[in-house]
Amino acid sequence: MKADRKLLAAPLALILASTAAAGEKEELLKLKNTTLNLIDILVQQGIIDKSKAEDMIKQAETKAAAEAKAEAAKEEQVAAKQGNPGKGKPGPVRVTYVPDFVKDEIRAEVSKELRDEVVKEVKSQAKTEKWGVPAALPDWVNRFKLSGDFRVRFEDQLFADDNQEGSYLNWPVINEDGGITAAGEDAFLNTTVDRQRYRIRVRLGLEAQIADHFTAGIRLATSNDRSPISINQTLGQYGKQYEVALDRAFLQYDHVDGKGTDWFTVWAGRFANPWLSTDNLFDPDLSFEGFAGTFRLPIGPKAELAQDFFRSGPQYRQINMGFSTPNTAFLTLGAFPLQEIELESQDKWLWAAQSGLDWLFGTNTRVKAGVAYYDYKNIVAQPNALGSRRNDWTAPEFFTKGNSLAAIRSPGNDPDGCAVNEIVCLVGLASDFNIVDAMFALDYGGFGENHVMFTANYSENIGFDEKEILKRTGETIKPKTTAFQVRLDVGRPEIRKFGDWSTFFAYKYLERDSVLDAFTDSNFHLAGTDAKGWMAGMVYGLAKNTWANIRWLSADEIDGPPFGVDVLLVDLNARF
Repeated sequence: MKADRKLLAAPLALILASTAAAGEKEELLKLKNTTLNLIDILVQQGIIDKSKAEDMIKQAETKAAAEAKAEAAKEEQVAAKQGNPGKGKPGPVRVTYVPDFVKDEIRAEVSKELRDEVVKEVKSQAKTEKWGVPAALPDWVNRFKLSGDFRVRFEDQLFADDNQEGSYLNWPVINEDGGITAAGEDAFLNTTVDRQRYRIRVRLGLEAQIADHFTAGIRLATSNDRSPISINQTLGQYGKQYEVALDRAFLQYDHVDGKGTDWFTVWAGRFANPWLSTDNLFDPDLSFEGFAGTFRLPIGPKAELAQDFFRSGPQYRQINMGFSTPNTAFLTLGAFPLQEIELESQDKWLWAAQSGLDWLFGTNTRVKAGVAYYDYKNIVAQPNALGSRRNDWTAPEFFTKGNSLAAIRSPGNDPDGCAVNEIVCLVGLASDFNIVDAMFALDYGGFGENHVMFTANYSENIGFDEKEILKRTGETIKPKTTAFQVRLDVGRPEIRKFGDWSTFFAYKYLERDSVLDAFTDSNFHLAGTDAKGWMAGMVYGLAKNTWANIRWLSADEIDGPPFGVDVLLVDLNARF
């Protein structure tokens, strides 16, 4: 019926004529009031602020006045052309009569279309320009960024059949308890009884933009074993509440010049791993405390990454990609206190430097390479003098297993503190650690969203000195100072949505005194050094920012009694 009326309205409008100036003026006023009321509603609902609404009305009035003036001039020109050429007088003016029912339909349609179009346009502009947010929230809220991730894990430890019970001492426990006898059954590592456990990891980070280029950040994390290389919470504690630790607390400064070149980043406090490195050196959960900076020198055309590449993050990869940018040479320097000693002028430190290259070939191939030197200071064990415990501080505050050890306190120099039947009551590191590390990573993205990444890492402890160790301990310990890893990743660099996938295979080799056993991967061979073997795994996206992954780690001892262990890790992860 409405369609028929529209068809009749056209010929009627052309045939019938009458004056309707007063009615049209009324219609324009209604339309204007409708628009003004609509804008008031948007202001009241917080979609736009009052000042932007006033500016919008002012601009509309100015534009309408200009258009009205132009239309009036145009009508005068038309009227002059339609008049009598001979007398120079304008001809008759015809005003079309439009029936009321047609005007009602046209008015309703125009009002609806105008309302929908105005609302759509205003909302789009409000979303783009973030109208209402500054007015609705304080300025400091916009300077904070919240992020986090959650992981629940099933872990299965499967020991080799030829492992021997009681073949490896648990030296961290012996140090803590004051001897093998005092530690009792806990003095030996479990090497024969398979173990299953469920664990969770929760991390919640908050960063605040303090000023231009200045950022402060903190991160809370679960932790019930107070280990720097694991922030897992083991389930099955008879309902005890979980412990939460302050895992990171730092200040960060990024220096960016007027041309947008990011020259360097410096950190102070407790922050993320700044090195291009693998888990042979540093477990992915390890945070660094102290001071560090990465300096970047452009050596080619400025390159913007046209696609995703592998990077550091909360996913299953054990590779830390550092803080370099494409087509730059970089230098990272760091100084990290390991242990502060009250009665000694020389504390334990890690001093480190790494230089390297980050280069982008075309748009789909990225190469990162670096050479690093990690110099650990004052970490070597020093035996006590007879009757003294002055050198107890030389025992490491945290270590795992694998590194060569030397006695600090024993029945020979502490007859009152150590039982006669004890071998030793307190041990420390026999060797110094000055590690040279080289790393290479090739990330190829020529297969679209799926990438292929090859990583190789080689480490050598040049701080091992057989003669110095003999003088200090009276023992001849042969050098075992080499570590390396090769790894291949295939799939999505980042798991973001359902169906994203990635898989990897790696081979690892860590001799006894190649790297510090305190900081290497906590899962491979159940932490520490003196281990070799392989790892494989796959990850699959289940939903947005939600994924599952499975890993199999198979490791055996390099020297010493048989100690083989396979570890199965099945994780469900989410991030926000």
